[in-house]
Amino acid sequence: GKARKTGRWAKVGQRIVPDDLQPEVLRVELTELGDAFRAYQRHPEPDLAALAELHDRKARAFALWADVTGDASLREEADRAAAAARTTREMDANRHGVPVGEDGPLVERLLTRGQGVHARNVLEHLRVTSPLPEAEARLAVLMITLRAARAGTGNVTGQDLSGWLQGDAERVLQALADMGWLLLPEDVAPDDALMSRPEEPTQVTVPTLIPTQPRPFFFGKVTRARLSGWAQKVVGDRKLRKKKAGPATRLLAVYTAAHSRPDGCLGEAVEDGDGLALETVASFCGLRPEDVAEHAGLLAAAGWLEEDADTAGGRLRGRLAERVLPLSGLL
Repeated sequence: GKARKTGRWAKVGQRIVPDDLQPEVLRVELTELGDAFRAYQRHPEPDLAALAELHDRKARAFALWADVTGDASLREEADRAAAAARTTREMDANRHGVPVGEDGPLVERLLTRGQGVHARNVLEHLRVTSPLPEAEARLAVLMITLRAARAGTGNVTGQDLSGWLQGDAERVLQALADMGWLLLPEDVAPDDALMSRPEEPTQVTVPTLIPTQPRPFFFGKVTRARLSGWAQKVVGDRKLRKKKAGPATRLLAVYTAAHSRPDGCLGEAVEDGDGLALETVASFCGLRPEDVAEHAGLLAAAGWLEEDADTAGGRLRGRLAERVLPLSGLL
């Protein structure tokens, strides 16, 4: 065959694609596939979903090539490519904490493992630095922080505020503004913010998150939007709303989701037994350690945690209910 215009043979893997290979569509696909694999190898970041797609294309093309030429070694290579596609998909699923199973639906995760780490970093930062100790303020601080985490400013609507805090919204907003944690625009009072509509939200500023300051966390805009959406899904959960779960219970829902393994179990599997330290959980939620059990019971009643959650020995042990698994932080 003739050399390509670039002075190179068309190659895919270790094989040269004959210039006169028929059908023409197969020759073109094999040539493009070789180029695509080489381009993939130059990527700085692995993209396993894209790689699995390439292996799939190779499996199909090599199977056809084997049919056309009767070459058994091409058939073997097609089978190897199909196996590589499956393995690569499983690796990709593991990276995102998604179990791959023959028997039933995959769990579509909202967060990747890396985003779960960012979520836990934000929660720990707010546990320690919350400007006010009560649960209502902690919930507002969490949600506003996730809106403003990158630029130091974020938009909120009246619907957001009353959804998070019901009748306490104006009082909490006023308290956060009075102490300077939050700045409202000059002509906007807390009761105006409560009236703001989605088409004209109120822009709030959190001075400690303005990029000129040393910032407590760094993540990209995709991650910020994903974390904010994740937290909104948790605190706005329909069953929690139906059970009239208060701010402390909803903070516990956020904390348990963020600190669960892909199978929903709370806490890392460690030597001294799994579960979460009750003191830490309580301080995040604005509760006393002895009050956590009551709120865990409310989460079980709302189908957020499985029924067998317990707080013996200073640890909160339990498991997210199956309906909540998509929101796991994938410890």
